[in-house]
Parts: sequence; C-alpha cells; structure tokens
Amino acid sequence: MGWFNYYGLIAVAIILIPNIISAVTDKNLYSSAHICRPIAVLEQIGRYGCMAFMVFNIPYTYFNFWFDSALLVYLIVNGILLLLYLSGWIVFGKGRSTIKMLWLSITPTLLFLFSGIMLLSIPLIVFAVIFGIGHITISYTNRE
Repeated sequence: MGWFNYYGLIAVAIILIPNIISAVTDKNLYSSAHICRPIAVLEQIGRYGCMAFMVFNIPYTYFNFWFDSALLVYLIVNGILLLLYLSGWIVFGKGRSTIKMLWLSITPTLLFLFSGIMLLSIPLIVFAVIFGIGHITISYTNRE
C-alpha cells in the first residue's frame, strides 16, 4: 500500500454517512448537555487525526502490513466492524440509550485502532487511542 489508502477512505466514508444523515434528521442527537471542554477537544483531535491517517500513509510513520495475507485480514475485520457499526444505527434507532451510545463509539474506535495496528501506523494508533478516550467518554456522559 502506498501513501494513499483507498480502503481507509471507503471506511471513513461509510462511517460518516449515517452520522451526516442523523445530523440532518435529528438536530438534538449531537447536542451535549454535559460536555467537558478538554475531553471534547481531545475527541476532535483524535477524530480528525484518525480520518486523516486512515486515508494518508505518511512515509516513515507507518510500516505497512507486517505478515502474509494481512491485507485480507485487514479487509475482513474492517468490513465486520463497519457492518457492526451500521447495524448499530439500524438496530438501536433514535435516542441516546447507553448501549447505542457505547456501540457507536467503541466500534469506530476499534476500527481505527485495528487499522493502525495492521498497518503499523504509529500516528493512527496514537490518534485512535486519543479518539477512543474522548469519544467513549463523551458518548457515555451524554447517554439518556
């Protein structure tokens, strides 16, 4: 895999689609009654870092797949995680139940972290951890 990761771009697009749809149809979903500013900043830094490093592989910061058939494992596991993420949007519907909020925050965190580990991408791993801490904390805090 070169400097541009087409598979990562597709994964990011798939994650963004239900978020954009829900932001347009349910304006109250993304309002936060209990927001801790430093955690929110961490979440945003992690989010945009993950999206960037899922798509762009900066030379000398990633070491590519590290075993035979790693691309296949990467595609299968990321496909499963994306299906789980999309199914969470469908199964849990509207609202902010604890299980929905955790499902929709843990699943993308796992996807970003797994992708970073499979590609041995140091920045993606770091940003995935930052994103996970921020996103899971905010999602849990803002549940119903």
